Amino acid sequence: MALQERTKVVLLACGSFNPITNMHLRMFELARDNLEDTGRYRVVRGIISPVGDAYKKKGLVEACHRVEMARLATESSSWITVDDWESQQAEWVETAKVIRHHHTELLSMEQNEDEVDAVKFAKRRRLEENENACSSSVHNRSGAPELKLLCGADVLESFGVPNLWKPEDIAEIVGRYGLVCVTRSGCDAEKFVYQSDVLYDHRKNIHLVREWVTNDISATHVRRSLRRGQSVRYLLPDRVVDYIQDQCLYSAESEKKYADVILAPFQRQNACQPLWYMGDAQQCQF
Repeated sequence: MALQERTKVVLLACGSFNPITNMHLRMFELARDNLEDTGRYRVVRGIISPVGDAYKKKGLVEACHRVEMARLATESSSWITVDDWESQQAEWVETAKVIRHHHTELLSMEQNEDEVDAVKFAKRRRLEENENACSSSVHNRSGAPELKLLCGADVLESFGVPNLWKPEDIAEIVGRYGLVCVTRSGCDAEKFVYQSDVLYDHRKNIHLVREWVTNDISATHVRRSLRRGQSVRYLLPDRVVDYIQDQCLYSAESEKKYADVILAPFQRQNACQPLWYMGDAQQCQF
C-alpha cells in the first residue's frame, strides 16, 4: 500500500501524567512503529491530554503543573503535542467524552483544510485549463485521520474494575475509535481481551503492542523517589526534572492529597465499594 493511501491516525493518551515520564513518551514511539509496520496506517500526530484536578486521584498535583511538565517533555518532539482542554474542565470528564471532543476537533480541522485545499485546487485548475493541461487531472484529498486511544496495560485491565467505566463507554472507545495498548511484562493482554465479551467483539480494533525492551518506570515509583530525596534523573526528561525541583513538587505532604477522597468515576456512578477496593482502584496509572 502506497504511503499516501495509508489511513492517517492520531494517537490520544489520557491520564494523570503525575509526572510525565520517559515511558509515557516511549509509548507513543512504540505505538507509531507498530501501526506503521502493518503497512495500513500513517501516524500523523500524538496528543497528550492530562486529566483535570477534579479526578481527585491520590497524590495528584495541580493540572497547571502537569500540563507544563508535559509541554516541557514534548518540546523536542516533531509530532507529539499537549492539549489542556480536559485539564481545564471544572468537573472530571469521562475518557469517552474526551475522545469525542478531540474527534470533533479533528473533523473541524480537516474541514478547514479541505476548504483551503478546494480554493487552491480551483486556482490551480484554472491555470491548468489556461495551459491546456490534461482534463483528467484530479485533486486527491485524504479523509480525516482516525483517532485511537493510546494506553498502557493497566488501563486495559481497568476496564474490568466494576463501576470504574461505563460499559457503553468501553464499547464506544474500542468500537468506534480503537485502542492501541502497550503491554508490559507479566501482563497477558491477549487473555484479558479474550475474557471480555465487549473487547473480544471489537478485537480487530484493538492493537496490542509488545515492549520487548522492558521498562517499568511508573509515576508512582518516581514520586516515591522524589519525596525521599532520591534522584530521578534519566527517568524523566531533564526539563521535567528541573521543573519539579524549581517548583518543589512531590513532597510527602502532596502525596497525601485526595488520600481520603473517592475517585471521581466512583463518585459519579454512586458506587458503593468497600474502602480497600477504592484504594486499589486509585493506584491505577490512568
